Amino acid sequence: MRCGIIGYGKMGRIRHDAILSNGGSVEAIYELDESLTIENRVGSIDEVIQASIDAVFICTPNFLNKELTIKALMAGKHVFCEKPPAFTSKDVLDIKYVEIKSGKKLVYGFNHRHHDSIKDIKRMVASGEFGKILWMRSRYGKCVDEKFFDNWRSKKDLAGGGILLDQGIHMLDLLLYLAGDFDEVHSICSNNFWNIDGIEDNVFAIFKNSKSGISASLHSTMTQWRHLFSLEIFMEKGYLTLNGLKTPSGAYGKEILTIAVNRTNPPQAMWVDEKDVEYVVDNSWSSEVSYFFNAIENDTPIESGCTSDAYKLMKIIDRIYGK
Repeated sequence: MRCGIIGYGKMGRIRHDAILSNGGSVEAIYELDESLTIENRVGSIDEVIQASIDAVFICTPNFLNKELTIKALMAGKHVFCEKPPAFTSKDVLDIKYVEIKSGKKLVYGFNHRHHDSIKDIKRMVASGEFGKILWMRSRYGKCVDEKFFDNWRSKKDLAGGGILLDQGIHMLDLLLYLAGDFDEVHSICSNNFWNIDGIEDNVFAIFKNSKSGISASLHSTMTQWRHLFSLEIFMEKGYLTLNGLKTPSGAYGKEILTIAVNRTNPPQAMWVDEKDVEYVVDNSWSSEVSYFFNAIENDTPIESGCTSDAYKLMKIIDRIYGK
């Protein structure tokens, strides 16, 4: 698979490694920072898109994602784009129209779906061995410092929003991945510390799927003062809790899934000893690129991280932001 990369910051380099580990090649890279030494560097975005390649990886600031996705699809290239897909759900519909017309594959980098822990959670939930999901609780937080002001993520017109689009979007995607959808949304967005216009530093949101009865909560924050990832799924016959996340920075600690099954009938549930599973290797980056490549090579539909998933997600984000 011959690939090009637009944007060679942290994510561009991570994608480069994943492409190579899946037998692909990187033929053209565009990066604005001229101080970086880059092999196969080209002088413009158009040179990447027009190169003799199969797929374009878009690893740019948020405001470029929609424009470059459409441009690459129209040029006949398959596209792998980082999150967020765009700034609104309407934007995603615009992209979907072009995707269908182009006949090319489009995947969004909702990387957390590809962690082995999440794959195990999805499998156990789908098996029905724990009964149906009753409720979920999620927290995803990190600490930022004054350097955040020097980053494009602190600029509303470039980032589109704050911590929700930066990080919370991953956790919301997981909640939707497990619950299907939410038709009831209540939220509070606040900016009580950093005071950057249009860049929220906290989001508290609760959701409900009225058809299944599943309720869920999300706290997305950049005033956590420590990095934290926590996803809890409570079901009729047990629970699954994932604490920590294996990441390149190591900031979120060990990735440990706790599995417990009740031994009596609720509401007098007693719990057997909990079982902890630690995931010591992060296969997620390679896994999602492998998924993308397989869909191209075998001409199979994109069923995870597709534009339909992105549209569903951005509809919820529109409601959280009050759009």
